[in-house]
Amino acid sequence: MNSDRPVNLPLPSLFLNMPVTAVTSILHRLSGVALFLGVIYVFYLAELALESAAGFDEAARIVATPLGKLGLWIVLAALAFHFLAGIRHLLLDFHVGDSLRGGQVGGWITFVLTLAAVIVAGAWLW
Repeated sequence: MNSDRPVNLPLPSLFLNMPVTAVTSILHRLSGVALFLGVIYVFYLAELALESAAGFDEAARIVATPLGKLGLWIVLAALAFHFLAGIRHLLLDFHVGDSLRGGQVGGWITFVLTLAAVIVAGAWLW
C-alpha cells in the first residue's frame, strides 16, 4: 500500500492552484446546475404571480424578503456567469482567443464582467 497518497484532498487550495481556464470551465458547469435549480424558484414565483392578484401580492412579498432577494440574486448571478462563459465558449469555437494567453485573458474577462453584472443585480435588488 502506498503511504504517500493524500488522506483527503485540500479542495480550496486545489481550486486556487488551477489555471483560470479550468476554473472558468468548472464554474460554467456549476452555474448551469444552479440555473437548472434556480428555474424552479423563478417558475414558482411566476406561477404564483400569474394565478391571481393575491398570488401576485404573495410573490411580491416573497421577493421583498432578504431570503427571497438572495435567491433571486443567486439565480441572476448564475445566469450572468453562464451567459458570459457561454459567449466565451462560442468565441473559442470560432478560434477567437484559443491560444493559452487568449484563454487566460478570456477567463479573466469573464470573471470581471460577471462581477460587474452581479454588483449591478445586487444594487437593483437591494
